[in-house]
Amino acid sequence: MPFPPVKQEPVFDLVKRMTKAEKRNFKLYATRLDGNQQAKFMALFDVLDAAEEYDEVRVLQRTPIKKEQLPNMKAHLYKQILVSLRMLGVQHSPEMQLREQIDFAKILYDKGLYRQAEKFLERTQEQAAWLEQHSVELDVIEAQRRIATLSVARGNMVTADLFGKRTLEVCSRIEATNALLTICLQLYSLYRQLGYARTQKDIDLIETYFRPRIEVYAGVALSFAERLYYHEALAWYHTIRHDFVRSYRHAGQWIALFDARPEMKELMYDNYLNGYSRILEGLFLMRKHKLLNDRTIQFSYACAELGGLNENAFVISRTILYTTLVNIAFIEGDFRKGIALISEIEAFIKKYDSQLNIHIKMLMYYKIACLYFGEEEYTKCMEYLGRITNTKDPQIRRDLQCFAKILHLIASYEAGIDYNLDYQIRSVYRFLVKMNDLQHVQREMLAFLKKLNTIYQSDLKEELRILYERLKPYEEHPYERRTFYYLDILSWLESKITGESVGEIIREKFRRESGRS
Repeated sequence: MPFPPVKQEPVFDLVKRMTKAEKRNFKLYATRLDGNQQAKFMALFDVLDAAEEYDEVRVLQRTPIKKEQLPNMKAHLYKQILVSLRMLGVQHSPEMQLREQIDFAKILYDKGLYRQAEKFLERTQEQAAWLEQHSVELDVIEAQRRIATLSVARGNMVTADLFGKRTLEVCSRIEATNALLTICLQLYSLYRQLGYARTQKDIDLIETYFRPRIEVYAGVALSFAERLYYHEALAWYHTIRHDFVRSYRHAGQWIALFDARPEMKELMYDNYLNGYSRILEGLFLMRKHKLLNDRTIQFSYACAELGGLNENAFVISRTILYTTLVNIAFIEGDFRKGIALISEIEAFIKKYDSQLNIHIKMLMYYKIACLYFGEEEYTKCMEYLGRITNTKDPQIRRDLQCFAKILHLIASYEAGIDYNLDYQIRSVYRFLVKMNDLQHVQREMLAFLKKLNTIYQSDLKEELRILYERLKPYEEHPYERRTFYYLDILSWLESKITGESVGEIIREKFRRESGRS
């Protein structure tokens, strides 16, 4: 099932995203004046609130609004809701509070109350500097400059020079922060497009282009935001290079910054939560089960501390938590434990579909497919893989699309749907070549699948054993090992050789590694 396009109706989407408390607050705000109780835009709000989908015909039938009035009425309702949400949300947003202080100073300035305006701006400037809200600092300086023009006109040029110096200092901070943020976004975009480095050429290119740009900031005194983006950049840099130990260390320093400055957690909650995502993903790839469990509990406490900050924070945290819980099930070989989460994950994806990007949905669908494969429910596995392979954009997570096609081949074989296996193999081979994602491990796997129909049943175990011996050395290869992040092909081969299930093979490995055997 491809990802369907979603029709956008901004005011309807906004209404459906409101909580009960926000809706109650909006109605109190909108009906604060006599005569507004029966206002047309309130009738529109009630109809949109009750609807499951936006239906213009239904809106016109159930409100006193004429068709030609509807666009203006929707725009008016949209603005009124935003004003209401801003009034409610400002108490929970330090950044909004800073902006509000500047607005208050502007009101006082327009009233000619310059000294009162200056006091507001002085406090705001201190708070903005502490929270490293540099764009707010610039707005404060501009407001202070306007007030100071009266004294500057009488010859106080020292004040003008001071404003100029402060502006340059803030701008230099913005420039440095933006430079590091750009590196982070470039690395993240590269990961979203390609995944992990595929060849030595990939690694060389990444090191040549990104390493010098990041090392410029090593050993330099950095602000909170600069240090945050420095460690974030290095975490992504090492993740792409398969160096999960270093990635984990930088993600740990990333989170340590927030622990040292707790007030920044609420202000930059998305960065804070995504730092935990890097920690938890790194521990999964390193197969550190106990530490992964401990960090997952720590992450749950961190989410509780944010206390339902906003819907976006909830969606980010829930995405990370579901991914981690499924990863724990993979390590333990307890696929039933992971499958028990699927209905909850599906409901989550359906409810927050417009807030989840294709990359996140593809990753979740792939992990669900792997759960069903491990439990030998191959039809369900292929259903979820189809949601990935039918995506319209071949540039999004090319790695996932490639391995989804390979896993689909193996699932087809296991399900007995192998009447056109040769055609499927050729199709997958062409796709991997097109995506420049054909490595030794994939070649060996496709070659084996291609000759399956010519292997006698009595020789199958020996051929499987030979394939296992060929693939095993690649498990520790600098970049060929990436295949095993996506497909536990070795456990599958062991299961075919021994006659045990994939789950039993992985559970036995887990018992040995954790000292439980």
